[in-house]
Amino acid sequence: MSSPSSTRTASPPRPVPAGTPRVSASGRPRRTGRRTALTASAFLAPFAVLFLTMMVAPICYAIYQSFFTVRRGGLFGGAQSTEFAGLSNYAAAFGDHDFTASIVRVVLLGCVQVPVMLGLALLLALLLDSRSARLRKTYRLTFFLPYALPGAIAALMWSFLLAKDLSPFTGPLSHFGIDVDFLSPSWIPFSIGNMITWGWTGYNMLIIYSALQTIPAEVMEAAALDGCTGWRLAWAVKIPLVRSALVLTTIFSIIGTAQLYTEPAVLVSARIPGVDPKFSPIMNATLGMDVGGQNLAAAQSVVLALITLVLSFGFLKYNQRKGAMA
Repeated sequence: MSSPSSTRTASPPRPVPAGTPRVSASGRPRRTGRRTALTASAFLAPFAVLFLTMMVAPICYAIYQSFFTVRRGGLFGGAQSTEFAGLSNYAAAFGDHDFTASIVRVVLLGCVQVPVMLGLALLLALLLDSRSARLRKTYRLTFFLPYALPGAIAALMWSFLLAKDLSPFTGPLSHFGIDVDFLSPSWIPFSIGNMITWGWTGYNMLIIYSALQTIPAEVMEAAALDGCTGWRLAWAVKIPLVRSALVLTTIFSIIGTAQLYTEPAVLVSARIPGVDPKFSPIMNATLGMDVGGQNLAAAQSVVLALITLVLSFGFLKYNQRKGAMA
């Protein structure tokens, strides 16, 4: 036995300063950090190339084109030259009544359609997340199927469902003395809003439902012990905890509404008389491109992108400030 005086206590290891490279058994520093960075860069490189070529480059080219104009000379417009136009294309864009009217039309449509769509998505997500829900996978797939259908096919299908002589809705309504034409000029915004809501509610529902699945079970058990059940549980506990998902779906919906094109374009192609060929801002820019006004169309696209950025970023900052004050 060794005496207590001869017993040596092991000294604690000295802390390694931050930034000191790890040394292997051979005495060489391990380059794990650099290797990890190279591996991450290799995985991100395909996305970066596609993002720069398919997103950043066209945006920069559109901004560049918006500051120039094409001058055509001669009796038949044979000779042409490109000249710097400054902000004249932007002035022409704001002076175009059809373009400004389409912006107002889409904004008003979004103010009504987006809350209705997200309200339905939230309601369906809460119903699927309830304890009494049955056949969750079946209903989840059923609600998501409209999103899987291409937008052009869905708009064409709705054009037949809403036609006055073919619609299964106008007949029953006429028995109650309600004579309505869903494809008339006054009803077209509501019909297009219905198409968008039908196609995107299931998509937003899945995002909100996924957020509901991440709520800790301890929180739900504590709420149940406090007597918070049913709709009170949904209103007081679940909805506040999925606020980030609601903000995300709202921003996606704002961007999607600003890019409205497929539904009204299909109705125009179907020769529906009540649809304006310049219903949305993108349709205005597309028609401008068809007649050789690519510089004005570029300016209109930049204006639309800025409006979308202001609305989506403003909504995000508003919710962040409201959340910080809560």
